[in-house]
Amino acid sequence: MALKESKYIWHAGKLVAWKDATVHVLSHALHYGSSVFEGLRVYKTPTGTAIFRLSDHTRRLFDSAKIYRLKIPFDADTINQACRDIIAKNGLYEGAYIRPLAFRGYGEMGVAGDIDAPAVVSIAAWEWGAYLGADGLEKGVDVCVSSWQRVAPNTIPSMAKAGGNYLSSILVTHEARRLGYAEGIALSSEGFVSEGAGENVFIVKDGVIYTPPASAAILSGITRNTICTLAADLGLEVVEQTIPREMLYVCDELFMTGTAAEVTPIRSVDGIEVGAGKCGPITARLQERFFGLFNGKTPDRWSWLDFVDESGSKDHPIAV
Repeated sequence: MALKESKYIWHAGKLVAWKDATVHVLSHALHYGSSVFEGLRVYKTPTGTAIFRLSDHTRRLFDSAKIYRLKIPFDADTINQACRDIIAKNGLYEGAYIRPLAFRGYGEMGVAGDIDAPAVVSIAAWEWGAYLGADGLEKGVDVCVSSWQRVAPNTIPSMAKAGGNYLSSILVTHEARRLGYAEGIALSSEGFVSEGAGENVFIVKDGVIYTPPASAAILSGITRNTICTLAADLGLEVVEQTIPREMLYVCDELFMTGTAAEVTPIRSVDGIEVGAGKCGPITARLQERFFGLFNGKTPDRWSWLDFVDESGSKDHPIAV
């Protein structure tokens, strides 16, 4: 999906023109993957434009930076306001995707980099549709189990949403698409179900929802947490446990969640039809509740919606 450019990016503390948000080719993150990032969705709701779970995403950004000893030179409130500003300044009131990024920049080459230097922080936003296709949200997608495994414990911390971690995801996705599938599911180093290239996995069997635990080398997704919360609110049982590969083939329903993928049903795995080969009833109920947060049908009792001032913020100068 081609990137649709916006007018401005929040870069190093100020709004700059999209084309001017640049870094040096010798930036540490470009060579060693020393970056952490987030992805947030923005939805047009009946009561205004809202960023979904903004504070939770910002908290995870800081947690990821802490794991990699990156020093973010702004506080959480500043990052949150910058996310609101980038939507307002770009006029993205109908919906968008936000990408905050913190990374080691130019100044010292070598694996360690300059660990005392503050991270460079950028926040971009643009229009972005359904990650696995609007048709996939309704009818489901076909996936495969990847030959690439997730990292073993005590190698790379899967809890951090770090740029370098996604080299694994690139391999999983490329393999899946080369074989004609929409996405791949990776197993853990112990051979149990882990996650998709950029999505968490949920299985439904006999009315119970199962999902791999944090110990399965997953990123504990914010959308994953949302679905667990909404499922409990519906009186559905959610169990975190190790899941053998073959359970993907014999379950009643299967779906993936993520900021980009939202709630996407899976209709087949490795060419084996899942359930009836379409979006199942429990998946459909959870989709309805999830998207209901944005169309007004699901009350936001958890204060997950952070509204954007559509008058436009003037807190940050625009460098042109």
